[in-house]
Amino acid sequence: MQIQDLPYSDPGVPDARSGPRFLWWLWRNQLGGQLKALAWGLLHFVGVSALPFCVGLAVQAVIDRSGTRLALTGGLMLVCGTAIAVGDTFLHRSAVTNWITAAARLQQLLARRAALLGSALTRRVAAGEVVAVSTGDVEKIGWFVEAVSRFTAAALTVVIVCVGLVVYQPALGVVVAVGLPVVALAVLPLLPRATRRADEQRAKAGRATELASDTVAGLRVLRGIGGEELFLDRYRHASQEVRHAAVRSARMWSLISAVQVLLPGLLLIAVVWHGIHLARQGRITVGELVTVYSAVMILNYPLRHFEEIAMAYSFSRPSATRAARVLSLERSTAPLRTDKDGDGDRYGNQNSASTEPEPEPEPEAGADAEAGVPAGDLYDPKTGLLAPAGRFTAVVCGDPDAAGTLAERLGGHPSEPDRSVLLGGVPLDGLPLSTARTAVLVQDKDPVLLSGTLRELLDVPASGAVRAADALAAARCEDVLDALVQGSLDAADPMDARITERGRSLSGGQRQRLALARSLITDPEVLVLDEPTSAVDSHTEARIADGLRRLRSGRTTVAFTSSPLLLDRADRVVLVREGDVIAVGTHRELVDSEPRYRAVVTRETDEELAAPREELAGTDGRPAGSGEGVLMELEEMEESA
Repeated sequence: MQIQDLPYSDPGVPDARSGPRFLWWLWRNQLGGQLKALAWGLLHFVGVSALPFCVGLAVQAVIDRSGTRLALTGGLMLVCGTAIAVGDTFLHRSAVTNWITAAARLQQLLARRAALLGSALTRRVAAGEVVAVSTGDVEKIGWFVEAVSRFTAAALTVVIVCVGLVVYQPALGVVVAVGLPVVALAVLPLLPRATRRADEQRAKAGRATELASDTVAGLRVLRGIGGEELFLDRYRHASQEVRHAAVRSARMWSLISAVQVLLPGLLLIAVVWHGIHLARQGRITVGELVTVYSAVMILNYPLRHFEEIAMAYSFSRPSATRAARVLSLERSTAPLRTDKDGDGDRYGNQNSASTEPEPEPEPEAGADAEAGVPAGDLYDPKTGLLAPAGRFTAVVCGDPDAAGTLAERLGGHPSEPDRSVLLGGVPLDGLPLSTARTAVLVQDKDPVLLSGTLRELLDVPASGAVRAADALAAARCEDVLDALVQGSLDAADPMDARITERGRSLSGGQRQRLALARSLITDPEVLVLDEPTSAVDSHTEARIADGLRRLRSGRTTVAFTSSPLLLDRADRVVLVREGDVIAVGTHRELVDSEPRYRAVVTRETDEELAAPREELAGTDGRPAGSGEGVLMELEEMEESA
């Protein structure tokens, strides 16, 4: 794999059982690049290590006054220099390629996992940890993967040089062959402590990154309540902890570096002292002494790679462990249960105390023969919620968290294993992810707008049946388009106007309407909206409700809301309480007949519900808490809208 061939068509299935296993998997998947780097590394290191032998031969040729041997030695040094230059050039090229391709593979795996898990990812793993994995951890993992081949080349070179010295001059070669392993392995007792300190530093850095990410995401709210300084102090404290941990880690690595300098120096002194003693006795020549001395000095270069690989592994292992933890997450799925005891329906749903029993969906609707996308009623066997095909269903929960969880279930993204939601009788969890997301689109209550032009924002996978202009009109984005044009100096067309990161230059209602338009353009078989109009005024909300109903005619739409204006436009309204459907009907029917529904929609308190109607009568003699009163208020709101 070359850099120009990126991205991978298929990054593969990672071994995410542990950090070391994941590193081994990455290395195996670039075996060709690793072998190439190893070959160029051997050429480079062997060329560097051969220079001392050339120097020794040249010195001995001068002593013996042999011009022929001196010329041959010069030619040999030229060959070594060429090997060093070529080997170093292509080693660097191969190493960088291995680094970048390993990092790219990891980033593709992380992106694929994020796409698979959707919003469930940040509930299982902190957002700051995901950011840390996809930024700094990617670089550290790539560093270790590419350093393995260079370390292997350096280790083989050390072995070759030791064998060569033993053959060339046994008296001094044995000293070098015994001393070098001691030098190389002397830092091993220090590595566990250095690794622990590196782990501590990475953990604190991850917490600081998470805190910074959360602070930036909630900066507007913090400014509103005057909490910037509080969170700033927290981040200062966290960053100082990271600094102290980094200093402690750096001290240990400084000690390791000092040992790597001290011990080779002591070995060199021992070799020189013993060599001079042998030369005085006439057992070795001056050229042989110079050769061994130079070889020991040159070996400091490949020995530095022993320290580098130890440092790379110490820093990459916690990063790989964190990446493996993210990559090991799976979609929460469970097989569809069947009712064998006769006390539930054929979808495994237990009988609930609903005022109007839900009809069973028609599993015969099946999947679209051409697109392979299921069509039909959307049914949740856990709660008993049914959204008939082609109709606008509104769901009232009262609990925003419960509504968000149920919306994710309807989209096939359950937070925990459970019975699958059915679309046309087909379990969503059993479908390929791309098919499930084509069939059901979930827009949460806080959609994200990416930076770029409006045209780029609305350039999403879609059926092509809904034009951008129609979607923007249905979402009532006229003022949003005007604001974008006014905020862009060089854009006369609103589609070319730029949107800042997360749409921060727009109001909450404007961002919400743009996100709704983006969802409408996709034109999915089922569209699930979680509080799509919570940030807009009642006038705009009424027009959005009409536009949504008109544009989604013939398509299945599910909206989680407690807004009377939106509820009144729905074909059917479902009241969900404590995880079960307890009432089904139209908005006006439920307001008049269901006190629990009226309590959520009209914000009545328990005391008001329990009080006699006579005590709640208004000045006009009409019971203020009655269905008639609520309907009159609704009609007044519609007239004003």
